[in-house]
Amino acid sequence: MTDYRIALIPGDGIGGEVMDAAWPVLQTLADRHGFGLDGEWLPWSCEYYLKHNEMMPADGVEQLRRFDGIYLGAVGLPATVPDHVSLRGLLLAIRQGLDLSVNERPHRLLAGVTGPLRTAEPFDILCVRENTEGEYSGAGGRVHHGGDREVAVETSIFTRVGVERVLRYGFEQARLRRGKLASVTKSNAQRHSMVFWDEITREVAKDFPDVEVTAYHVDAIAARMITHPQSLDVVVASNLFGDILTDIGAAIQGGLGFAASANINPRGTGPGMFEPVHGSAPDIMGRGLANPLATLWAGALMLRHLGETAAADALLAAIEQVTAAGQGTPDMGGELSTQALAEAVRAAL
Repeated sequence: MTDYRIALIPGDGIGGEVMDAAWPVLQTLADRHGFGLDGEWLPWSCEYYLKHNEMMPADGVEQLRRFDGIYLGAVGLPATVPDHVSLRGLLLAIRQGLDLSVNERPHRLLAGVTGPLRTAEPFDILCVRENTEGEYSGAGGRVHHGGDREVAVETSIFTRVGVERVLRYGFEQARLRRGKLASVTKSNAQRHSMVFWDEITREVAKDFPDVEVTAYHVDAIAARMITHPQSLDVVVASNLFGDILTDIGAAIQGGLGFAASANINPRGTGPGMFEPVHGSAPDIMGRGLANPLATLWAGALMLRHLGETAAADALLAAIEQVTAAGQGTPDMGGELSTQALAEAVRAAL
């Protein structure tokens, strides 16, 4: 029997609640499919920061290399730690430190879930976001602090290797799906980085003649995701543009309670990190209202990445069986608590 070592980082806010609910479901699934999940809980969070002046130990990334996967709840409590400190000290530090260059987020409306759109056809979009550079590189600085001459410079960094590997990954996924790829830029306004991205898209496309490629400006595809989402298959975008578009994707699939993500290194070196993207939601923490389905869906992405495809498929089928039956937390129009909805999924297994 294969045993997988998983780093469990509940983090902040509702992160602990959704992780406490989801992890037993994954363990039940592992037992039934003949593999082991050995979890180690790590207390890295804003609370940890207040005690140690760091979001995780200095060797935190090196500690994580020992694991087969990282399962994360949520990061951030702005009332106690500024977001730019918590985000860069944990989430972005892990993504960049482990070179998790691809952020993958699926967007589709599960059976029984009501979204804000009224479309005649179902949609199934896979957003592939560059995850380690671009607009979130962290390059830049501020000078003349506090004066009327104060200047802030934020520099976007785009490397050929960074752009090419995320595009190549997107093309590979499109080849496995419906054979359509949308490449997102704003090259009419950003004449250096985004023209560079467009050029590399055309170069990589030559290796995938079976994939239909369409170039979109980010504003145009944002509108298309709302008006014609069924026309999209794989969407590949830079760090900032992907961040924005995936929130649109979450909205049209019923809300952030369904939004799961995978942070992976396409070369297969080191563990991937799998998380819901709803954030820490401090306004509902401790009330049992948080939707655990995004965390469970992220667990399915982790299992698939580990090669446990049958278990991943079984988990997604169980989630959809529960939603089709109308069971849900208050954000879904239901009455179940976080734990109760996760238990319903476990029962459906």
